[in-house]
Amino acid sequence: MNDMSATTDLAIAMRGVTKIFGKDPQTALALLRAGKSKSEVQAETNHVVGLDDVSLDIARGQIFVVMGLSGSGKSTLVRHVNRLIEPTAGEIIVNGTDVLGMSLDQLRTYRRTQVAMVFQKFGLLPHRSVIDNVAYGLEVRGVAKKERLHEAGKWIEIVGLSGYENSQPRQLSGGQQQRVGLARALAMDTDIVLMDEAFSALDPLIRSGMQDQLIQLQKSLNKTILFITHDFDEALKIGDRVAVLKDGAVQQEGRPEDIVLRPATEHIEEFVRDVNKARAIRVRSIMECGATEPCDLSVPTDARCEDVLPLFAEHEWVGVVDEHGTQIGRITAKQVIRALARHTPAAAA
Repeated sequence: MNDMSATTDLAIAMRGVTKIFGKDPQTALALLRAGKSKSEVQAETNHVVGLDDVSLDIARGQIFVVMGLSGSGKSTLVRHVNRLIEPTAGEIIVNGTDVLGMSLDQLRTYRRTQVAMVFQKFGLLPHRSVIDNVAYGLEVRGVAKKERLHEAGKWIEIVGLSGYENSQPRQLSGGQQQRVGLARALAMDTDIVLMDEAFSALDPLIRSGMQDQLIQLQKSLNKTILFITHDFDEALKIGDRVAVLKDGAVQQEGRPEDIVLRPATEHIEEFVRDVNKARAIRVRSIMECGATEPCDLSVPTDARCEDVLPLFAEHEWVGVVDEHGTQIGRITAKQVIRALARHTPAAAA
């Protein structure tokens, strides 16, 4: 891509990214472009299609979730952003810069200063204390010891691990270890955080707590987060936008409620059938627009129905406000219940 102007307002732009694993990927690529399926390409060439012509736009400050089952290509995708994996074809633009055109020195600097990663298996150094694990990325960057330990201590407190600074990873629970991994990534103070199945190894209650903490942290940090998961409920809970992968290809991309209310394929319909609709549908999809009569209580446009429903125990109307705090609409319990029952926005019903 010679003209970057169209992508400079995006944190991450992927254009036609394809990855084929094998000794002769170009031959397999030609078959793929001729219309062969992933399974057909593998049968004919013994090559595996990891990604198939993936194009995504990820805006700054979004939590963008890529969701798919095992083998869908989601972990392969996230590793292209920091170029741990080289694509067979396509373009990857991060903060307006072509990642694939970077020299090795530029790539090292990019990985140390622009992107941080949180792994599923925590990725902690077993011989280092909690504070030294959190400070590790800053140490690699060359930050002085006093400064990096101060910064690490700040993030340890933020993620709720005060008092564990000198503990060893083996002394921590799984949830605590993942908090260390999250603190380490946030201590790098990069604009972009990559999270590859970051909460998948955790017990359900701990996992839910980590999701809640991430959502709360994001309200103040405003990072660009590319989050990988196989759990559709998790995708709906934390994602501003969601992309669903199957066989390395994007099946559908959009706001959580768009995917739940208007699934594009039978594959996605199967996921949607049993998910918590109240978690996916935001009040912006069902509110009575233009209703400016003051309400005693208001919520933002991206509030989820599951969070709003309890409010109707004491309020008949709940206002909906924009980012400036101006009321732009309102909702009732009836509108929410009708939307959930019909699986379609009540305002359009």
